[in-house]
Amino acid sequence: MMPAKKSIALIGNFLPRQCGIATFTFDLAAAILENDPTIDCSIVAMNDRHEGYEYPPEVRFQISQDNLNEYGLAAGFLNLRDPDVVCLQHEYGIFGGQRGSFIIELVQDLKSPLITTLHTVLKDPSSQERKIITQLAALSDRLVVMSERGADFLRDIYHVPERKIALIHHGIPDVPFLESDPIKSKVVADGKIVVLTFGLLSPGKGIEYMVDALPEIVSSHPEVLYFIVGATHPHLKAESGEEYRLSLHLRAKELGVAKNIVFHDRFLERDELLDIIRAADIYVTPYLNEAQIVSGTLAYALGAGKAVVSTPYWHAQEMLAAERGRLVPFKDHVALAREVNYLLDHPDERLTMRRAAYEYCRPMVMKKMGRRYLDLFADARSPRSKKSDIAVLDTLSQREQRLPQVNLKHLRAMTDDTGILQHAKYTIPNRGHGYCVDDNARALIVTTRANDLNRTDASVADLSAVYLSFLDDAFNPDNGRFRNFMSYERQWLEEVGSEDSHGRALWALGIKAGWGRRSGQVALATELFNNALPALDTFSDSRAIAFPILGIQAYLRRNDGDQRAWEILRSLGDRLTSRFTQYATNDWNWHEDHLTYDNARLPQALMACGRATQNSDMVALGLDVLKWLRDVQLDPSNRCFAPVGNEGWFPKSGAKARYAQQPLEAAAMIGASIEAYECTHSEEWVDLATTCFNWHLGKNDQQLQIYDHASGGCRDGLQRDGVNENQGAESTLSYILSLLAIYNLRGLTTKQRGVEEAEFENHSVDSSGLRLKVIDLL
Repeated sequence: MMPAKKSIALIGNFLPRQCGIATFTFDLAAAILENDPTIDCSIVAMNDRHEGYEYPPEVRFQISQDNLNEYGLAAGFLNLRDPDVVCLQHEYGIFGGQRGSFIIELVQDLKSPLITTLHTVLKDPSSQERKIITQLAALSDRLVVMSERGADFLRDIYHVPERKIALIHHGIPDVPFLESDPIKSKVVADGKIVVLTFGLLSPGKGIEYMVDALPEIVSSHPEVLYFIVGATHPHLKAESGEEYRLSLHLRAKELGVAKNIVFHDRFLERDELLDIIRAADIYVTPYLNEAQIVSGTLAYALGAGKAVVSTPYWHAQEMLAAERGRLVPFKDHVALAREVNYLLDHPDERLTMRRAAYEYCRPMVMKKMGRRYLDLFADARSPRSKKSDIAVLDTLSQREQRLPQVNLKHLRAMTDDTGILQHAKYTIPNRGHGYCVDDNARALIVTTRANDLNRTDASVADLSAVYLSFLDDAFNPDNGRFRNFMSYERQWLEEVGSEDSHGRALWALGIKAGWGRRSGQVALATELFNNALPALDTFSDSRAIAFPILGIQAYLRRNDGDQRAWEILRSLGDRLTSRFTQYATNDWNWHEDHLTYDNARLPQALMACGRATQNSDMVALGLDVLKWLRDVQLDPSNRCFAPVGNEGWFPKSGAKARYAQQPLEAAAMIGASIEAYECTHSEEWVDLATTCFNWHLGKNDQQLQIYDHASGGCRDGLQRDGVNENQGAESTLSYILSLLAIYNLRGLTTKQRGVEEAEFENHSVDSSGLRLKVIDLL
């Protein structure tokens, strides 16, 4: 009987996508096949753009990084193929969700053993970054790191057991030890001294310091050519074009060294890149800070026997030890010039350094790296590691709920160049009611968070600009207040809007200031936010106090040193707390005698403020209020969410109105439930958030769909005689906000089939003690 063919699946970026992870995954696949050509090595490729890439045949499945459902489909695909091992290339930025949390959706459903290669291991992770690594450690047979420092971090910071950690250095091409001069004609550098930096271009590479060092180097060695090789990082180019590269051009001209610099503005094929590396006399990595656990470009240069001058980031400290290279301080062009000139002036020492580097790297050549991975895969396939010898189909009962796609079609239809219109007749925008700050603030929150979830769609940020512009026009600097209502003819209908709308505007501006990605939008939002804060001193409405708390929490994500904002946050939290402590009773845990609208935002604000300021009593109060709201709005007969209706609301002395139920209430309960989960890590709150979300999808009193899959809009509510078919801004925005919150939650909860995390329990982190290093899920 013929033995079964061995099979391996790799998950990660893949060529022709231009990035280091894509190159690494390609190299790893090639190294595996070089060791054993009989292996079926298939690729699951991550896409960062809608159209994908022209992949080679070994790419069998593609995932759009921001499409959550495709992660589940990929898991099903891999389970049907049943490879012996799956090897994941992990880097936070290549997966969707909060800090790449969507990848957990895939790997937690795999039947095959999992090996995870970590391309980044952070010394100071946020709570969600730590949790992702902890979950990957629990789900993986081994975590592979490429440096001793990475292994140390896993042990000491993430408390990963030693048996789960494997050190396999970054692979390098197997090239002979050669002098550089014979190769220089290939790169048109005959008679020149070649100094090289290569890799995708971005400001963090610190190349400006090497440009600043060139005048001193050229004064001693006028024949120096500094090669800067590599395309601008695609994501940076999409956001800011060639701003960084052009700044380097200008800097070189101002310093009089333009003729000593050669830019290769493209992603080079392997053979061409190796020719340039062989032609280099000195390789330089002037990175700006220590937080780089592995550098593939550094490994390539050392593996080719190049003399290296580098700043002391973590990987460089390890690789250049024992006189294998020279380290200089960060952001010090004088030291860079001094060390480069010294090595050029002392060729014998340079040769000794080159030989030491070359010999040190011999165990890292690609084929040997592939062999190490195959040994690791073989161990994972052993009987003690194999999860199951029988391929199992994923049934619906085994899988988490499939979520609808984030669809902004109706949001776009409701938006013109002024802002988002308030109301709709069925699915058609109703111009008669014009615009309001409330809805444009909601829209700014939605588009800011949608852009954070899907960073590849620039049009979402364009929508944000429309809503931010509306808020800017609404703000009256003479009285420090926002107007609220505007006619379709662009006429303001009041000089001062409600306290409620002012508070909601601050919430939205805080979200944009803390989470926005376009610097101009962030700057304007920050300015408006600070200008609008003083008005809060006189506000009496509880919601107008709660909404700004949520905005300040988000604002402080980027502005943690703003003591004024911290003082206002504490003051607002105390004011809201006093409302409850003065009025609430055992049977009516509320701040006034009516339950009306957006109710759960109040306990959400209490918990958020308490968590940020480390006030456990405030958190406990918020949890108690939320539990009471849950009991009021969860129908015990069918466990459906049944929010307080706006046909009479819920007076303390009367009965709760059953209708009309509003999407606004579901969104508020979801936001509060997720905040409760962040405070307690209790899965009951995840379950409640899911129950409230499913209200949109027909799990409600009348078993009717509130969300319209065809239009992407949300119906205005559930009434006695069915649904309100109008799809206005508030309803649609509330639904999208709910969906985004659930999306961001995926991958960050502890529900994992067949996974035990007990070995990490003794080292768990209490997120309430991590000020603002937390998930903000709305």
